Amino acid sequence: MAKLKLTLACGNYDRTRALMDGTVQPEGIDLNYLPIGPGEIFWRMLNNEEFDASEMSLSTYTILRSQEDQRFIALPVFPSRVFRHSSIYIHSATGIQKPQDLKGKRVGVGDYEMTAAVWVRGFLQHEYQVSPDELRWVVGAPVRSGINLPDQVPIERISPGQSLEKMLEAGEIDALISVVIPQSFRAKNSRVKRLFPNYREVETEYYRRTRIFPIMHTFVLKTDLFQNEPWIAISLYKAFVQAKELNYRRLYDSNALVVSLPWIVDEIEASRRIFGEDIWDYSIEGSRPTLDALVQYVDEQGLARRRMMVEELFVPNIRAELLHYLRATGED
Repeated sequence: MAKLKLTLACGNYDRTRALMDGTVQPEGIDLNYLPIGPGEIFWRMLNNEEFDASEMSLSTYTILRSQEDQRFIALPVFPSRVFRHSSIYIHSATGIQKPQDLKGKRVGVGDYEMTAAVWVRGFLQHEYQVSPDELRWVVGAPVRSGINLPDQVPIERISPGQSLEKMLEAGEIDALISVVIPQSFRAKNSRVKRLFPNYREVETEYYRRTRIFPIMHTFVLKTDLFQNEPWIAISLYKAFVQAKELNYRRLYDSNALVVSLPWIVDEIEASRRIFGEDIWDYSIEGSRPTLDALVQYVDEQGLARRRMMVEELFVPNIRAELLHYLRATGED
C-alpha cells in the first residue's frame, strides 16, 4: 500500500533531526521535511497555507482558534520552548534596574501578539505587578494581519525602514523584547544591557516555583487533512517522540561529542535534576501549568475573542490514555 505523501515545514532542531534526515519515518507517511526558519514558516502557512503540517506560533494559533479560525489543529508537540526573562534588553541611560522600572517606558517588540511577548507580559504582570497597559508599546510589522490588538494598551508602529534594535541603541526606545540577541549586545555595547543579567538563576527559580517552561511553538496539521485521515496525527506524534528520544541518547555520546560544548553531559544531567528525565515534554498533562498559563495570558491581554480551554487546541485522539498505552507497550 502506497504511503501518504506529506509536506512538513519545521525548524532545524536537534530534537527533530532524526525526522529530517529520515532516521525516523512516520508510519504510513512519505515525509517531505522542509527545514525552514520559523518566521518564514508562520508567514507562509498563515497567509498561503503552503504546507500539510508545520511548526506554528502557539499564541497566534490560540488567538486564531478563539476567533473560530479552524484551518489548523495542533498536536501536543512543542519544537520550541524558551524562558524569556533573558529576552528583555534595556538602554543603560534609562535608569531601569528592575522590572517595575519599566512602567511608563517605551518598550519595543517585533510583533505584539508573538508568543515571546505574551510570556514576557504575563510574567511581568503576575510576578512583578507590571501590567501591559502601564507600558508604551512600540511594535514592528505583524506576521499576519487580522488580529485585533487591545484598545486600552498604548501601541505605536514603527515606520518602514526603522529598526527596533537601532532604536534601542540610540535611546529612542527604553527597552526591547527580542527573540534574538541584539547585535549591539553581542558586540558588548555598554549602552545595551539585559534587564535580568542573572537570567539563568531567575529562570530556574521561576520554573521551580511555577512549573512553567514557556512553550513558543506547537505543531499543526491542516484540519481537513486531520478530519479525513485522523491516523496521521498519531503517526506524526509517535515519530516526533521517537526523534526526541534518539536525540537524548545522542547528547550522551561521549566518544565524540555531537555538540560543541565540552561539558554537555553535565549540562544534560543538571537540566534533568530540574525538569526530570524528559526535559522536553510532548504532552498536555506534562505541560499543563505552561499551557494553562498561556491561554490565561492570551485572554487577559485582550488578544483572544474568548478564553480557550487547553483541550480545545489539540487533536482529540492524542490524550493521556493513549500515552499511557504507548508507554506500557514500549511504543512511545
